[in-house]
Amino acid sequence: MFPKLFTFGSHFVPTYGVLVALGFLAGLFVTLRLARRAGLPAEPISNLAVYCALAGIAGAKLFMFLFDAGYYLQNPGQIFTVETLQAAGVFHGGFLAALLFAVWYIRRQSLPLLGTLDCFAPGIALGHAIGRLGCFAAGCCWGKECHLPWAVTFHSQAAAPVPIGIPLHPAQLYESAANLLIFGVLYRLFLRQHPPGRIIGLYLVLYGLARFIVEFFRNHEQSLLLDLSITQWISLGLLVLGVLILLRVKRPVLAEA
Repeated sequence: MFPKLFTFGSHFVPTYGVLVALGFLAGLFVTLRLARRAGLPAEPISNLAVYCALAGIAGAKLFMFLFDAGYYLQNPGQIFTVETLQAAGVFHGGFLAALLFAVWYIRRQSLPLLGTLDCFAPGIALGHAIGRLGCFAAGCCWGKECHLPWAVTFHSQAAAPVPIGIPLHPAQLYESAANLLIFGVLYRLFLRQHPPGRIIGLYLVLYGLARFIVEFFRNHEQSLLLDLSITQWISLGLLVLGVLILLRVKRPVLAEA
């Protein structure tokens, strides 16, 4: 739609990169605000956000290579191209890598595990909502062909390898709207009294369900398992993890360590 924000001769500022950066800053702002409200130290939280961003980038790239292993095995030179460097990768891979690192770091810093993750959940949803707008601008993560009144058609040859001139589901906007709604729900609930773990547990349930549904409208070349994509199976896994956390929260005998 609008892959280049500014152009300077042969160079340009990608809209995707700018929106992802804005998403990170917005998510960090919300996280630090909620951390202060929860009485958590600002410096370890801000450090954790940066480290998780780096871990997320690495995890997203790794999952991208795994999901398209056949292509990269046949074209190993593509691994080191500018296009691969600029590619967003797979969100679930980035999220899982960031989550694993976060658990390790939180334990190492002697922070409350579930309470800290609660502070991050609304910010993750907000940052993801803004980041998906970047996907829409760049033309990646596009939807399947459709002819509904709200279908979108890409025309710019500078966009990602999205079908040109074909009306598509705006899958990026579906997911962005879902994440924005999740952010609103989680932020509102955080401001109320809640047991540690309820916010992150609810995030995993809501986002897992939202992504599972959005996948039916996205175009992808992932292999299917029982008619579901790998991403959908991962989404179901996150949903189950969220349910387990919420069940744990309801048991007062299992107080947070």
